[in-house]
Amino acid sequence: MSKKTSPQAKTKQPASSHAPNAAAVREAIEAGEGLLRLAPTWVPRSFLMPGRRIKLAPQDVYALGAHRGGIDERWFSSTTVAANEGAPPDEGLSYVVRDGKRTFTLRDAVAAEGPRLVGAPIWDRYQRWPVYSKFFDNMGPIPHHMHQSDEQAALVGQQGKPESYYFPPQLNAVGNNFPYTFFGLEPGTTKEDVRRCLERWNEGDNLILNYSKAYRLQPGTGWLVPPCVLHAPGSLVTYEPQWGSDVFGMYQSLVEGRPVPWGLLVKDVPPDKHKDLDYLVEQLDWDGNVHTNFKDNHYLEPIPVADSALEGYVDRWVVYGKMKGKQLFTAKELTIHPGAKATIKDHGAYGLTAVQGAGSIGKLPLRTPAMIRYGELTEDEVFVSYEAARQGVVFENNGVEPLVVLRYFGPDANPEAPNVGDSQRGRG
Repeated sequence: MSKKTSPQAKTKQPASSHAPNAAAVREAIEAGEGLLRLAPTWVPRSFLMPGRRIKLAPQDVYALGAHRGGIDERWFSSTTVAANEGAPPDEGLSYVVRDGKRTFTLRDAVAAEGPRLVGAPIWDRYQRWPVYSKFFDNMGPIPHHMHQSDEQAALVGQQGKPESYYFPPQLNAVGNNFPYTFFGLEPGTTKEDVRRCLERWNEGDNLILNYSKAYRLQPGTGWLVPPCVLHAPGSLVTYEPQWGSDVFGMYQSLVEGRPVPWGLLVKDVPPDKHKDLDYLVEQLDWDGNVHTNFKDNHYLEPIPVADSALEGYVDRWVVYGKMKGKQLFTAKELTIHPGAKATIKDHGAYGLTAVQGAGSIGKLPLRTPAMIRYGELTEDEVFVSYEAARQGVVFENNGVEPLVVLRYFGPDANPEAPNVGDSQRGRG
């Protein structure tokens, strides 16, 4: 069950008044033996319709006000700010919990103790925790859109956004209105075809989905989505490990009868390019979008890490693969059976959330809530430091059903991870 905080906490997630000193961060790390308990981080989207399956209490879906939109995302181990108009400066940031209270942000903690928390390899290169993950939950589909590359995003002072999807079975008992995702563009689609779609923006449906293909989404599977590739995510709850950025451009003008503002197409485009249709068309990765074997290059199925079922647990890769030769993030799904205990060693730090069952991780309780009020604290989210992950973390299931946790990792943390397509090749 979740823990209640003061009534004020239910209406506003408090911002940190000042950065913590290094001693306070070290105390928190040592108190948890390398583990940091995190508070739920809720994010609204004004242009989407919440799917109501990520355990936020129904009466709190519009806790931030209807003008901000419904809450349809929960972010995990995030040091990334949500790029929402009218948002407070800490929206999207995860908070560390100590003694039943939010204290400082994970971003502040990493700034103070980066090598210890995220590991020297990541800290030396990025000076931050450069990834995050979220639950993304909508009633219907969202617009066909892309996320800019590093080069494109740098023009507006941002970073690019590669991302990945996994559809947790525990959160997808119902598929809602449209459990299909359009990916890419059909082979043979031309730049002029897409340009004409942009020219029709104010005529209602600009018909861009006529040039794409929808794939039915299956719980327990996933996809790898590089920058500059169009996609119109369907209505399954999605676990999304991704790069620590919130850039995007919507290329579809009408979704389920709701107009999409032009501003959502060009929000991460240089101002002098806001009406440059040729520039907007050229933002797309044309080879990637029209590839004949699109699914073979992006579709993921779980792959066991090792043959450990007889030991009472199963660990599986659910997000893996490289983009342009780089491993940017990976994710695993760990299932501990009732009464079992396992010591799990990993190569790097990770953000963790429980999606089923109860037990413990190290000295911290781990419980999957049934319902969460806005502002309440839970016991289902933890950041595991680099040191703790490499030493090995003890998981124990003291409940009556499987304990299932998802954990995602930063760049180059798992060089032994599979490649895209390995699950299909393994069937032969």
